[in-house]
Amino acid sequence: MIKIKEYKNSFINSLLPFYDKMEAESFFYLILESRNQIKRVDLALDVDKEFSEDEISNWNIILEKLKRQIPVQYILGTTEFYGSKFLVDENVLIPRPETEELVDWIVKLNSNLSKTQILKILDIGTGSGCIAISLAKNILNSEVIAVDISEKALAIAQKNAISNKVKVTFLQKNILETNHLDHKFDIIVSNPPYVRKLERAEIKSNVLENEPHLALFVSDNDPLIFYKKIAELAFAHLNPNGQLFFEINQYLGKETQDLLESIGLKNIELRKDIYGNDRMITCNLH
Repeated sequence: MIKIKEYKNSFINSLLPFYDKMEAESFFYLILESRNQIKRVDLALDVDKEFSEDEISNWNIILEKLKRQIPVQYILGTTEFYGSKFLVDENVLIPRPETEELVDWIVKLNSNLSKTQILKILDIGTGSGCIAISLAKNILNSEVIAVDISEKALAIAQKNAISNKVKVTFLQKNILETNHLDHKFDIIVSNPPYVRKLERAEIKSNVLENEPHLALFVSDNDPLIFYKKIAELAFAHLNPNGQLFFEINQYLGKETQDLLESIGLKNIELRKDIYGNDRMITCNLH
């Protein structure tokens, strides 16, 4: 047996070669609540709480994985996104706060509209399903379809829809080989691969070594390949007042805007994320 407070100090010190102290401490409390159902405040109120030998063994296994810089979300198998819990594994990207901002934008623009009509929504490249499921939960009268090329990603997304108690239709589809959609939509949204190979140096090693490259990277010579294809499909398959939303590469805001204009889309709005980077864009047909 060891006091949790003592183990915490050892845990954080072991991670300092790999993470800063604040991040290591955040991992500790995240794992403590997830694995031991002990909140930070519980430990503060009872500093003599102890770990059993079995618990220490389990924590040491997690510690070794963190030293190998496996993302804590993959170790725990879950993450929080837009107020809901999502399963994640190495077949899906870990949802980012910037993507929550995109979801929030869509929800706020459409919540009132959905009280008067049914909104048909398409999420392209759904991954864990975080966008599609969050929209289904937060926009009343929405009918959501989500597509992805990865069968394994879709299996995770389906589990997430069930655990979050929403109905989303999931389809396996390679969007780059898709020339026609079976429906017209009020909202099409996508967070497609957008990181150029030349930007690999900016990506943390724990992301590079663990998250699916299929969902991250595009070639340097055609970085907007997904945006062009999806925008063309949107131009043909959006309802008259329909909206297209993208999460984008922060360095390619102007280029993405120019691309959408060239396809004939209107009312283009580029928006920055909480970090001040060009991160999301919307447009429509009129």
